[in-house]
Amino acid sequence: MNPKNIPTKPKSQDTNAAIDLPQNPSAQTAKLNKDYSNKELMIRMLALAWQYKRGLFSLLAIQLLLLGLIISALNLTGLAIDVIHRGFNPEAKTPEWPFGYQPPVDSSPLQLILIVGGIIFTFAALRFVLERILTVWKAVFVQTMVIDLRTKVYNKLQRLTFRFFDDNESASIINRVTSDVQGLRTFVDTVLLEVLGIIISLIIYISYMLQIHVGLTIACLATTPLIWLTVIFFSRIIRPAFLKNRKLFDSAVRVISENAQGVHVVKGFGLQPNQAATFAAANDKVTAQKNWTFNRLSTFVPLVSFIATINIPILLVYGGYLFIHDPKFNLGSGLIVFATLLTQVAMQIGNIANITNGMMRSLTAAQRVFEIQDAPIEIKSPSNAISLPRARGELVCHNVSFAYSQDSPPVIQNISFTASAGSCIALLGATGSGKSSLLSLIPRFYDPTAGHITLDGHKLTDLTLDDLRRNIGIVFQETYLFSVSIADNIAFGNPTATRDQIVAAAKIAHAHEFIEELEHGYDTLLREAGQNLSGGQRQRIAIARAVLLDPPILLLDDPTAAVDPETEHLILSAMDNAMSQRTTFVIAHRLSTLQRADMILVLENGHIVETGTHEELMQADGHYYEAAKLQIADDHSREILGLAPIASTTKSHLDSEATDIDPPYAQESDAASAEGGDV
Repeated sequence: MNPKNIPTKPKSQDTNAAIDLPQNPSAQTAKLNKDYSNKELMIRMLALAWQYKRGLFSLLAIQLLLLGLIISALNLTGLAIDVIHRGFNPEAKTPEWPFGYQPPVDSSPLQLILIVGGIIFTFAALRFVLERILTVWKAVFVQTMVIDLRTKVYNKLQRLTFRFFDDNESASIINRVTSDVQGLRTFVDTVLLEVLGIIISLIIYISYMLQIHVGLTIACLATTPLIWLTVIFFSRIIRPAFLKNRKLFDSAVRVISENAQGVHVVKGFGLQPNQAATFAAANDKVTAQKNWTFNRLSTFVPLVSFIATINIPILLVYGGYLFIHDPKFNLGSGLIVFATLLTQVAMQIGNIANITNGMMRSLTAAQRVFEIQDAPIEIKSPSNAISLPRARGELVCHNVSFAYSQDSPPVIQNISFTASAGSCIALLGATGSGKSSLLSLIPRFYDPTAGHITLDGHKLTDLTLDDLRRNIGIVFQETYLFSVSIADNIAFGNPTATRDQIVAAAKIAHAHEFIEELEHGYDTLLREAGQNLSGGQRQRIAIARAVLLDPPILLLDDPTAAVDPETEHLILSAMDNAMSQRTTFVIAHRLSTLQRADMILVLENGHIVETGTHEELMQADGHYYEAAKLQIADDHSREILGLAPIASTTKSHLDSEATDIDPPYAQESDAASAEGGDV
């Protein structure tokens, strides 16, 4: 039988709708710290499982068949014992055959035993086949659900805003998508299926026991309420412990993640033993907390089993009395079958301890997964969004202010400017002045807290989000490349691009030459984050990636930072090619980049303090001019400023030139030379 025939997936085949987790509209914050009640989590997990009802019902049907075979085999075993007993003792009670059947009077006990044994063997063979089918189908069902759920959670992460990732640690997010999703599936296979199986089994077992003798059944199950009280008591202790353990595990994973990303810093300072001790301490906290939990479980599980086995002495006393004094209470179909049924009931009740343990794990996992699912999608297209397939590129800021959270001060305040289509706008300012924050508002990584931005006369919030971002190419200061080929990295934003289009983009970015020199050219596989390329090469790949989209708007976040002069020249040349006929915003600190701009915005503490071209701002003798003086130690910058190269200028001549510009320069130039000449 093909296990793939079992229906497990919802009808929709869209990967973005592979599994429909019930939403909670009350989510108000991107921080993953929402509190859920056990009732709420249970309802949502049941709603999740219900989406796979066909698969669940198929598995339950097999469990019912297996249970029927077990009960039938048990009944036949009791009958066989009564037949044997009757064969040895003709005065013994007459065996009761099922369905009122009476064997031929001339049948010997051996013949009857062979018939009953053959039927029991047949039932055992059927059990083997059904149990194998159940095992395979259950594995396929559970893994399909896990893959769908993990895909759904991952897709939700793709739609969440930068604010969500700002507020939550990457280690916690990774754990939730991997191990917590795996923990949530525990609810289906370890809890839900097991609980349904136990309920059905207990109903059938107890019904059979009541059929044998009502009084004996009530007496033997008198201790059952104690088990439920024990389960309730321990569940209130165990669930918070599991939740705390997951948080401690997040911290341990964070240590590993930070060490892997910062390995150069760790080794550079020779702090490997210190980091090992940090990880050991995090691991010890996880272990200590787990030991605390296991100590409680080591009492809980045996206690439930102990309470369940108290019923056995009751059976022996009361059941023995019935066998002696009740003529209808047989040895095999009465006492032995009842004892077997009671043992099965005790085993099923004893499993409640393990199920409770699994339930607490799944509740903890569910809370952490649903926290992601309930995280608000702050940035999205409006219901009546305007489509903008190709923008002209005119972008206007209207009194824009922005803060990263309600509790933090604004990083941008009352900024207004107009960027004409095809113009180049440079942003200059000290660290923390709001340059990168302003750029992040253009592709709607965040939305302004006040004011608005328009593109070609339309508010950004009125446009289709995908259309807006397809009109924007971005090159970040810290370029990230993926562990795929160079060609795939360039085509990341346009996977259908042809090789000719990829090569053309690389040529614009001055990346074609060094790519061709690699052994496998464009098919060269990059290591994690592109570590087998230099910083300048990674930047040019990023420029090619942005150019391939042919966007009318280009955002460049200080692409020449921390590169040598030769690489800077190549990147600037690539930028000139990329900026042609595009509205470009570039964060820059070097005059070689700033003098290319049609308009320069000088930011300070979130405000625009100066606006103009390079020539206008140099004449204004303000913030820009003061910053520009720091770069006079650079020959190219001196040429831009109309000064003689340093190589042909004596120290005294340089001082006199500095005095002609501004007396304080003579002191600042030495400092600028030592610091590398950045504005």
